[in-house]
Amino acid sequence: MKDTFKHKGMRQQLVDTLIKKGIKDKAVLNAIGKIPRHLFMDSGFIDHAYVDKAFPIAADQTISQPYTVAFQSELLQIKPGDKVLEIGTGSGYQCAVLIDLGAKVYSIERQQELFKKTSKFLPKIGYRAKKLIFGDGYKGLPKEAPFKSIIVTAGAPFVPMPLLSQLEIGGRLVIPVGDDVQTMTLFIRKGPKEFEKHEFGEFRFVPMLEDKN
Repeated sequence: MKDTFKHKGMRQQLVDTLIKKGIKDKAVLNAIGKIPRHLFMDSGFIDHAYVDKAFPIAADQTISQPYTVAFQSELLQIKPGDKVLEIGTGSGYQCAVLIDLGAKVYSIERQQELFKKTSKFLPKIGYRAKKLIFGDGYKGLPKEAPFKSIIVTAGAPFVPMPLLSQLEIGGRLVIPVGDDVQTMTLFIRKGPKEFEKHEFGEFRFVPMLEDKN
């Protein structure tokens, strides 16, 4: 578990790539430049860690493409202290980015294998979520609601209503919606029943599954 000058150099090249692709948020770029993404992957794949591509991890899941992580994080507009719900902990990389941005992160993972691995791993490298939960992301986390932001890191065939209802007024939900290809969608809660919707082009995610525990 080493982070070397070589890795730091590779991260800086990745940050330069993201800037060229249009990511502007300095805090997000700093987080990507700081977090050792190679530690979130099997050691045999170090060379792939700082390429702007998604990569397979355990339980048939993927570690998202850095551009996607940066894009979703930028849409959330996180301020330090924001209470954020993440659906799909996965490798924990997106969670680490949110923590680095100063968010208080509650994260739900439905794959037991990944949940166990990531729960141990994140604190070991210094990233502490408020809570990591093994459960069904479609239900959100009503006990802890409302949230300033909710981020979904898997392709959802539809927008789960519980997630919209768990946003505070002014809060933001960022979710990729669709079956084979997803449209990155942002919902901003304007009132008890009013939501503003924005769409941001096509992305590809592993599917968001429910009640599969």
